[in-house]
Amino acid sequence: MSREDDILDSLYDLTIDGERDKVVALTNESLELGMDPLVVLFDALIPALEEVGRQFEAGTFFVPEMLVAAKAMQGAMDVLRPLLAKTDAKPLGTFVMGTVKGDIHDIGKNLCNIMLEGAGFNVIDLGVNVQEQTFLDAIREHKPDALGLSAFLTTTMPMFIPLIAAIEEAGLRDGLLIYVGGAPVTQEYCDKVGADGYSPNASALVRHLKEKMGIKASG
Repeated sequence: MSREDDILDSLYDLTIDGERDKVVALTNESLELGMDPLVVLFDALIPALEEVGRQFEAGTFFVPEMLVAAKAMQGAMDVLRPLLAKTDAKPLGTFVMGTVKGDIHDIGKNLCNIMLEGAGFNVIDLGVNVQEQTFLDAIREHKPDALGLSAFLTTTMPMFIPLIAAIEEAGLRDGLLIYVGGAPVTQEYCDKVGADGYSPNASALVRHLKEKMGIKASG
């Protein structure tokens, strides 16, 4: 086995294990050896994150394991991102994400962002306590394939309703997939507010989005 193949195998395993420092070191070594950052991304990092997602949904991984794997992936992406930006590789799509007005929770949102970016999406994070107009402006500016609305509280998740209505009234709904999520959110509530999708976790969001956009999983 060549050193390059060994690096890819190790990156896959260490990302799953959440060994951020080792993942960052190996990512840097891969670049020093002249490896293509796209190969590192698509042959090691993305498959690792997809495996973490499968393990999570199977109940063999839990939130702590998912978080450390995502942070390891983020470490690698911090190294690769400037180089990936110089390649001709186009993102799978653009995803605008934000926590709705009145809500400042962001752990779940941030985990989704890392998983989405790791899967190859361009993520525009609007942060927390996001005003309606900010969402509308971001949709106009970035023309995303999908929009994620996060709410952690039963008192803030009703914000989905006027927000989705405003998006429709502004003529920005066509071709836009709207996802809702957060601890109190359910599929039933998703259907009630007229969103396109609900995902109980970051892994399910990525998988559902890829299915909706007709993107095949790697591996």
